[in-house]
Amino acid sequence: MSQQSTPSSEAPYRQDELHAAPSLVLVNTGHGKGKSTAAFGTLLRAVARGWDSAVVQFLKSGKWNTGEEKTCRGLGVDWFAAGDGFTWESDDLDETKAKAVAAWKFAKELIATGDHRLIVLDEISYAMTWGWIDTGEVAEAIAARPRDVNLILTGRDMASEVVEVADTVTEMVKVKHPFDRNIRAKKGIDF
Repeated sequence: MSQQSTPSSEAPYRQDELHAAPSLVLVNTGHGKGKSTAAFGTLLRAVARGWDSAVVQFLKSGKWNTGEEKTCRGLGVDWFAAGDGFTWESDDLDETKAKAVAAWKFAKELIATGDHRLIVLDEISYAMTWGWIDTGEVAEAIAARPRDVNLILTGRDMASEVVEVADTVTEMVKVKHPFDRNIRAKKGIDF
């Protein structure tokens, strides 16, 4: 028989003090799998509620043909695969960097227009970690977003400035990964 939990007197909030926020910023970070997957799950919730939504991918290019892109486009999500693949596979890092910079410029404008209630900035942390886009500028754009624009940012090692302005930060912890046994990413599971 399961025990029901009761609210602790040490809870960080009181039920009568809760209020609705016009929008939220979520960060999915860490070295475990599931950062983008969790973001796309939330994206599906938003679409089901009739929210105009968009995805800007900072690493993946349009050549990936991912399941989530195919499905989300079919549901009316504006999808922008702005990268050119993983940096370790890049033939020209200057071009890879230029694409990330252009993706941020586009994403910043997309946020500012306020046309989407949810925007996913998939794998944006890498462009900040490598110094290609300014973390302070990203944090500032998040803080200055239009009132009803919700954001989800994904990627390992999310910048502390972004973590500071986020409402929810979840760190995925790797316990075990197929790559540890030289197993490739699997269609239908990983993309």
